[in-house]
Amino acid sequence: MQDRDVPRAQLVYTTLKGMIRDGVVRPGQRMREIEIAEAQGVSRTPVREAMHRLVSEGLLEVSSSRGIAVTELSKQQVLELYALREFLEGASARFAAQHASLPEMRALRELIEHIHTIPEDDHARHAAMNKRFHAQIAEAAHNSYLNRALAQLSDSLMLVPGTTFQAKGRVAAVHKEHVAILDAIDVRDAEGAERAAREHIRKAGEVRLQMLFGQR
Repeated sequence: MQDRDVPRAQLVYTTLKGMIRDGVVRPGQRMREIEIAEAQGVSRTPVREAMHRLVSEGLLEVSSSRGIAVTELSKQQVLELYALREFLEGASARFAAQHASLPEMRALRELIEHIHTIPEDDHARHAAMNKRFHAQIAEAAHNSYLNRALAQLSDSLMLVPGTTFQAKGRVAAVHKEHVAILDAIDVRDAEGAERAAREHIRKAGEVRLQMLFGQR
């Protein structure tokens, strides 16, 4: 399908969502309808539709003082996101231990080995590969409803700035945590895989809170 066949509001929505995901616009930053319309070469109507959709998804918020801005999460909201992520990623690892095929497990092992070759200071690449690792576990879980829930959660996590890989020692710690998850999946230890995945996300949440709010 060509871009011209896609409704303008959908194109603007996709563009704005990508800007939020990539950090081009930051939490708390005001989103001006007329500026977006001019930048995208469209009228204000599709921009308004796209922004309303992003508000309904929680990625933008309406403020009496700023108008529409990128949602800025509170400490409580970050805690809630990581609590849910811990639960869902744990379930994903459990199901993967039960249902992953041998090729899927082999692909996960190869991915971990590849990640281990990435320079420690390449935080962005480590973050991207970490997402890929968790996405491959979710695929290996073979549960479409769980995948949908994880995708929705991933959208909300876009609002959390930075990456935990910026924290000292986090790259090495994540490698060990990933290996623990995969080792359990390899031997079909569903409980062990869930436990390792939940511990991995719990530690990530602690680091994130420290980075954002100066406390765990």
